[in-house]
Amino acid sequence: MAPGSTPISSTRRRANASAAWMAGFERLGWVVASLLAFVALWQVIAMIANDVRRFPTPAAVLETVMQLAASGALWSNIGVTLVRVALAFFSAMIIGSVIGILLGKYPRVDRFFDPWLVLFLNLPAIVTITLCFIWGGLTQTAAVTAVALNKIPSAAVTLREGTRALSRDLNEMALIYKFGWWKTLRHVTIPQLAPYFAGAARTGLALIWKIVLVVEAFGGNGRGVGYQIFIAFQEFDVSTILAYALAFILIVQIIEFTVLQPLLARVNRWRR
Repeated sequence: MAPGSTPISSTRRRANASAAWMAGFERLGWVVASLLAFVALWQVIAMIANDVRRFPTPAAVLETVMQLAASGALWSNIGVTLVRVALAFFSAMIIGSVIGILLGKYPRVDRFFDPWLVLFLNLPAIVTITLCFIWGGLTQTAAVTAVALNKIPSAAVTLREGTRALSRDLNEMALIYKFGWWKTLRHVTIPQLAPYFAGAARTGLALIWKIVLVVEAFGGNGRGVGYQIFIAFQEFDVSTILAYALAFILIVQIIEFTVLQPLLARVNRWRR
């Protein structure tokens, strides 16, 4: 190689990095343009409606957000809701993953409990929430349990399918080379199940935070985003409803883009 020449692999890496940066920049541009178009449409409809209380403008909602943030009510209620979301999310993912792996690994167990799974998958969330509050009272434990019960079946189904798709060749390789159960779990089973777990987590977050708001509206004990939206509904305060909704959506999207999407990309890297 001549002095000062650049290796092909290094040039290719820089080209790939540049292409990835340009693709990300282009995607960001589309997102910004789309959101600006949405805000403009919102503004036009609000002007046509000409009813600030029932259909506030984006500026009015932003002003409400700033007022709630300045008073501290926005952050305290979002904090309470996020704690409930986190407790329900981790409980549902752990329990649902264990159930799904067992069902996928043992066909006879799956055949016996599959009707149960179908039953809970089709059980309306409002029924689960109501029963949990009747049996457990308007408590934090009842609220978290109601949310988790609505997510466990879908997580179990996802992990069951992942367990069924495990490679027999890789398992036989681990057996031949005497990996042992811990090494097999860490280097063979978990990497194959990781994409399914990440997919269940991504969809689970989107589902759980919505159910948490409904639970809080039923029995938030004066705290939480869902309870505040319920109070605003009774007062026909659309600005407050949209302010809490948009602020919480922003928080969830930040979690999605900074935690779940990078995690999903990382666990899928081994498949390339």
